[in-house]
Amino acid sequence: MVAETNFPTLGLILAGGLARRMGGADKARIRIGGATILERTLARLTPQCRRVIINANGDATRFADTGLTVVADGVPDFAGPLAGVLAGLDWAAANAPDNDWLASVPGDCPFLPRDLVARLHEARKAGAAPLACARSGERRHPTVGLWPVALRENLRRALLNEGLRKVEVWTRRHGVAIADWPATPIDPFFNVNTAEDAMRADAIATQYPDA
Repeated sequence: MVAETNFPTLGLILAGGLARRMGGADKARIRIGGATILERTLARLTPQCRRVIINANGDATRFADTGLTVVADGVPDFAGPLAGVLAGLDWAAANAPDNDWLASVPGDCPFLPRDLVARLHEARKAGAAPLACARSGERRHPTVGLWPVALRENLRRALLNEGLRKVEVWTRRHGVAIADWPATPIDPFFNVNTAEDAMRADAIATQYPDA
């Protein structure tokens, strides 16, 4: 069952990385448990958000089959996930003015929680913080986060004027709440970086078909 939220939230799949450890291929297209990671991500994230878009660099037509809007980084030289978040925030400001929030997820996590967005909002409200990110076990996942559109110009200045690249450095400046999930029996934020990770994820999906 999908947890809903009353806060208008745009979903952003971060698929703009270089995927060097996978030979440059789109990790979102890796098949896990009979479906691609992208298909699994959309099945989980779409019901939780007003709309979902993809952040990806290079040829955007490679995602044409999804029917989703693809936004590229506006910051040059593959500046990392913060640049992808900014691209999503800029798109929201220009195209969804009634949408105050952006929820970002990496494009390589096949087991995302179905209550992710609601739990991030709950953590944000409980912690009286403008930002929220996920944690499983003892590990934070800063790119699994909730971002207010109102902070996009601050983020732009940090990226362009300061050359800032680390997500947690920027979020710490403003205050970030943590939403916790257990890391067992399945880490919901298990990410596929290598061929070995893909094999392990496929085995997990076989053992836990509802994951």
